[in-house]
Amino acid sequence: MPRTTIWTVEVAFGDCDPAGIVFFPNFSRWMDTASLSFFMQCGVPPWRELVKTRGIVGTPLLEISTKFLMAATYGETLTISTHVDEWRTKVIVQQHRITRARADGGHDLICEGREVRAFVVRDAANPDRLRAIPVPEDIRALCE
Repeated sequence: MPRTTIWTVEVAFGDCDPAGIVFFPNFSRWMDTASLSFFMQCGVPPWRELVKTRGIVGTPLLEISTKFLMAATYGETLTISTHVDEWRTKVIVQQHRITRARADGGHDLICEGREVRAFVVRDAANPDRLRAIPVPEDIRALCE
């Protein structure tokens, strides 16, 4: 089983639309935060440190897909479970499962997300551009 990390979010009133339902872009924002939290919980230094020491800017998104199963609202605590589903040469595929605890001890699956991310550095010929690099083996080892 792949290494899985947990990140929680307290849904605030401002996260919701006028009907009191979490506005859908917030799920993408929370999954993005859970992605960074995944790396940091695995022991990877923050991107601001890696850019100084190794030139690694971070892991920007290449693709994202989201499946919504249930609504969530303010006052609820959501749990985001994150793991790497696939390690490719230059990209990773992360999976996120967002759940809400029920009073009976079970969990409701609210949303599932899939992100494809690349490890990138600044292009030496054009520093305004980013260039994908092979997934660093030491980072992969920390995260598996």
